[in-house]
Amino acid sequence: MALKITVIGTGYLGATHAAAMAELGFEVLGLDVVPEKIALLESGRTPMYEPGLEELLRRHVAGIEGSSGRLRFTTEWSEVAEFGDVHFVCVNTPQKQGEYACDMSYVDSAMESLAKHLDKPSLVVGKSTVPVGNAERLAARIAELAPAGSEVELAWNPEFLREGFAVQDTLHPDRIVVGVRSERAEKLLREVYATPVTEGTPFVVTDFPTAELVKTAANSFLATKISFINAMAEVCEPAGGDVVKLAEAIGYDERIGPKFLRAGIGFGGGCLPKDIRAFMARAGELGADQALTFLREIDSINMRRRGQMVDMARDAVGGSFLGKRVAVLGATFKPDSDDVRDSPALNVAGQIHLQGGQVTVYDPKGMDNARRLFPTLAYADSAAAAVRDAHVVLHLTEWREFRELDPVALGEAAAEPLLLDGRNALDPAVWRAAGWTFRAMGRPTA
Repeated sequence: MALKITVIGTGYLGATHAAAMAELGFEVLGLDVVPEKIALLESGRTPMYEPGLEELLRRHVAGIEGSSGRLRFTTEWSEVAEFGDVHFVCVNTPQKQGEYACDMSYVDSAMESLAKHLDKPSLVVGKSTVPVGNAERLAARIAELAPAGSEVELAWNPEFLREGFAVQDTLHPDRIVVGVRSERAEKLLREVYATPVTEGTPFVVTDFPTAELVKTAANSFLATKISFINAMAEVCEPAGGDVVKLAEAIGYDERIGPKFLRAGIGFGGGCLPKDIRAFMARAGELGADQALTFLREIDSINMRRRGQMVDMARDAVGGSFLGKRVAVLGATFKPDSDDVRDSPALNVAGQIHLQGGQVTVYDPKGMDNARRLFPTLAYADSAAAAVRDAHVVLHLTEWREFRELDPVALGEAAAEPLLLDGRNALDPAVWRAAGWTFRAMGRPTA
């Protein structure tokens, strides 16, 4: 009999996973405790912007004309427990207020609420990013609470989704990692992921601690690579070097590779910053804090970049933002997303506003979320409108739309044709040829 799958939590990770499981041919039931979110998903819409996700939902959500009907949603724990053979827990693990440590309350609550209703053999699969050691604890708690007792098992299956590529990363992952304690759990997960495994995706079987460590280790490595090239940009500035050419040159070394070597204002979002901080906190609890002291400097380099962008902009407009109009292109932490959590772009815009600048922001997808987070900033409905009468333009999120702008037309709209590229994604020669004074972090001024 075909497996039935449930997905607990329908945020960014859960909504994508539920739709992808339906695409792979499974009957899927998604649960969330927020009725408004469920109503949105049942109409084939998402509470966030993710390319291709709404199309995938509409292909499978029951009640939508022409859909497969394989995907439904509920707010009832008992319905989920009765329906599913494999339960994926995809709830959030934010950073604790005022601490580096991870807030496990959402995961704990979801696991306990589900376990109380599990009265038949089933597999609970954690996908949330958690500090190492929690899977062991949660497995014991589930066995204690579940009416079916030891017939309910736990497995850990970390997610590696990139915002903007989440659908592709779920349907065609570059690896699948499962932390399991039994052949039965491994067999069930091989059945769930049979399609991508058949396509050649590596299937890595580990113990609980290793599965928990994979995501935080991967994110720590990526954060290190980003902060490394940003540190090189800091050296290039006084030395007169070009960090873009430097990155190109070292990127040809196959041991290093070119990805994540674009210097700029650094990383943000809901994963990298909080994951590396939670990793440091957990290492301290385990007595291994010396092993991860380098991550503190990685974090410091990253946060420093935002202030350096503000300093560069202030210098460019004559030493003070008072009376200066500043256009900010980009609000999200990365392109192809509407996510503004810990966005370097919005952080820079906010700092400039606090120092007296008249800041106008434009972003292709993140405007509503940005307005909620920074209501005191001004917002424009296009790049051209944001740039009109600006004394300086800051390019802070590398949307394709911004790479395709007409520098000549924008130059005519700006009060001063002065552009600072905080992402090293625009072509200096093109903008300078159009009459702009162009500066980028870690690159020569001319």
